[in-house]
Amino acid sequence: MAYLERSSPTLKETLLKIYRAEKPIEIDQHFYEFGSIQYHIKCSVLDTNIVYVSTSTLLETQGIVTSKEILSATYEVIKNIAVGVIDIVDPPRLGFQLTLKLHLDNIPRGKAAEAIKIITRISEIQAIILSSQLKEMLKRLNFQDDSQAMNNNNRPVRIVYHPSEPFYVFRQAEKITAVFPMNFKDNSDVVIAMSFFQELVEVGSQKEMGKAPQCSWSPVPPFQLRGEPVHDLTTNAGFVSFDITSRHVEGKRLDKTVWNLLNFYAYVKYHIKCTRGYIQRRMRKRMDSLVKRLNNTRFEEESPQKENGACKYVKELVKVQKGKLMMQQRCKDMTRRVKISKFRIRINGCARFRFNQRWISIPKFSSKSSK
Repeated sequence: MAYLERSSPTLKETLLKIYRAEKPIEIDQHFYEFGSIQYHIKCSVLDTNIVYVSTSTLLETQGIVTSKEILSATYEVIKNIAVGVIDIVDPPRLGFQLTLKLHLDNIPRGKAAEAIKIITRISEIQAIILSSQLKEMLKRLNFQDDSQAMNNNNRPVRIVYHPSEPFYVFRQAEKITAVFPMNFKDNSDVVIAMSFFQELVEVGSQKEMGKAPQCSWSPVPPFQLRGEPVHDLTTNAGFVSFDITSRHVEGKRLDKTVWNLLNFYAYVKYHIKCTRGYIQRRMRKRMDSLVKRLNNTRFEEESPQKENGACKYVKELVKVQKGKLMMQQRCKDMTRRVKISKFRIRINGCARFRFNQRWISIPKFSSKSSK
């Protein structure tokens, strides 16, 4: 499977480690990247300036181009990465597609930036191989005349860089079409991918994008893919096609076109992953805002109840206290009246008879009946 970054991070880190080592180190490392690309790095303590790098990928190309022709076309490209630093070992290491012999002592020591640039370029050998293979296909298909195309029956070229991600390239009148069968395991990924393909087709149909390769989507495979393996044509997200004209493979545009085609699967997965992360962040943010609103609403509902309950309690307390005060006042008035009834009453009308002034008492009446 092609990847967005051209250089292999593990290969680059290992080569820089060997190049910067102050003491001789021995390395015999075998690792995989993206499930289908494997590397082997070997460095001996006896001669640390010589490093052997072997690489291979799962390549199943069917059509007008064979694997030997593609590899022979990449030899010169790989040698020109760093003249005097890279030698191609023939035959390669058993089980690998290509083996390189690196002379690290020919990399300039005084210029760190230039050394890092060369090592980074060496770590891009797998991307160079994949790009060179597809470049050769596009060139052959582009410059092939109609008679040769008819002799080949316009049979599509099946390119497999990953077991579950093949795509097809075939020639039509004045264009080359690349078809990508899209299949996803998760249903949510299918929904996001379908939306992305729809937007891609709509944007590609605008006038501003007239120079870009025409993009189209279909739920069924093109009729040119009839007779291809059924498991390749069984998809749940349809088929995405790009129409490549001679303008897209001229000069430096060829490298960009090839790299975009190789990374289309990786780009779609990257877009789906970013979209899922964005949706999840929005959902969490929305959920937090709803929880805050619910908490605020609950607090606002509980506060008036508490206030009303307190007011009711105060009112009841005031009511009870007021009743007690009224009862106490009434009792005082009654007691006062009773006390007044027991004492003498002063008659103001007799004030002029000061010399003959006297107090008149109210007679007491007995409750007992007289016999």
